[in-house]
This record gives sequence, structure tokens and C-alpha cells, in this order.
Amino acid sequence: MSIARIKLISADIDKLNEVCNSIKDIAAKTKTKLKGPISFPTKKLKLTTRKSPDGEGKASFDRFEMRIHKRLIDLGVDERALRLVMRVHLPKGVNIEINLLE
Repeated sequence: MSIARIKLISADIDKLNEVCNSIKDIAAKTKTKLKGPISFPTKKLKLTTRKSPDGEGKASFDRFEMRIHKRLIDLGVDERALRLVMRVHLPKGVNIEINLLE
């Protein structure tokens, strides 16, 4: 039996969980086998910059951080379920990748 592996990537955890829940609802409606969502470690991108543009004065810094969240869902291949997954509304900033595995 083949499965569809769905990878979801986003910087906003709420939007990511919203898409995961809609995929879980589709699997429940179509009675398709579902594994996941499996959480991957959060990647933290950090950037430190100096506040003063000219280098004079107090040495104070701004610290910025962006978190990248990832989820993996394995969905049993059912034509109707895949068609519904393709139609799921993706909020801005959520990337999806679907691979068919044997």
C-alpha cells in the first residue's frame, strides 16, 4: 500500500496547527489511515545587531529570533482524500510538500 507524505513548514505555529487539523478532519471524513502530525525540532534563526549605527556611545544590542516549525503527516493514498488535501486553504507563510511513497 502506498502513502502520501505531507511536510508542512511555517514560522507561525497557529497557522501550521490549523492546516494540520484540517488535514486530520479530511482523513476522518474519508476514513483514510493517518499517522501524525509528527513534530520536528524547531529551528531557531538568531540575529544580533548593534543599536547604535555609528559605533559611538553605549554598546547596546538588539536580538532578533525567528522560529521555523515543521510537521510531518503520513496519509493513506485515497484519491478522494488527496483531492481534498489539495484544496485545503493554506494561510500565507505555510509551505506544503506532498510526496507519494510506495
